[in-house]
Amino acid sequence: MKLKTAFITGATSGIGKATAEIFAKNNIQLVLCGRRAERLAELKEQLGTLTNVTTLQFDVSKKEEVFKAIESLPPQFQQIDILINNAGNAHGLNTIQDGSLDDWDAMLDINVKGLLYVSKAILPKMIENNNGFVVNIGSIAGKEVYPNGNVYCASKYAVNALNKSMRLDLNNYNIRVSAIHPGAVETEFSEVRFKGDKQKAANVYKGFKALQAEDIADIIYFVVTRPYHVNIEDLVVYPTAQASATILNRQ
Repeated sequence: MKLKTAFITGATSGIGKATAEIFAKNNIQLVLCGRRAERLAELKEQLGTLTNVTTLQFDVSKKEEVFKAIESLPPQFQQIDILINNAGNAHGLNTIQDGSLDDWDAMLDINVKGLLYVSKAILPKMIENNNGFVVNIGSIAGKEVYPNGNVYCASKYAVNALNKSMRLDLNNYNIRVSAIHPGAVETEFSEVRFKGDKQKAANVYKGFKALQAEDIADIIYFVVTRPYHVNIEDLVVYPTAQASATILNRQ
């Protein structure tokens, strides 16, 4: 039986890495994408003992890099069955009037344009094959805004809207589309948001048990392994201690 192939962006850490690990354990062959060559090489070595793995080093926000990288895929990996649009980031936590233009550009370029570029490159073959699954990793920030979240929230609202639009546009082609919207997940996310300030990042998860990357990876694996007539279109997941974007039961 032909192995399914999954294409994962942002695969070198957090949710992307955890998803790659659970897919590998279940014999799904992998195209792992990221900007950090060293981490990609380590992951390929680690998971290559479980399944077939190839890696692509590129920045999802760079249009030419995206298309060039995907066109370079070896024949064995060219038919993508599952696309995990996971690459994303948050930069800064400022009011709209104090926000950094560079931070805004980074979030919109990666969270919105990056998702669009990768999808644009991969969808034609899914359409041709009348088969495929696109999973877009959103956020509760795409369901409700919170103070100082402004542009990050806007980027994730865009992911939510694009997910619903894809679902409509691809319906005639037998392609499943799903979004997973996590609440607080303990990854490198906050460290990036706070420009490497580890203490500030740690405080985000202080006093409660946050979701772990593996929790989300389990859910992604569940979603993509349902019978083909089942499409879980939209899924929000919080840690038990979290009730909304801003309400957390910290002990």
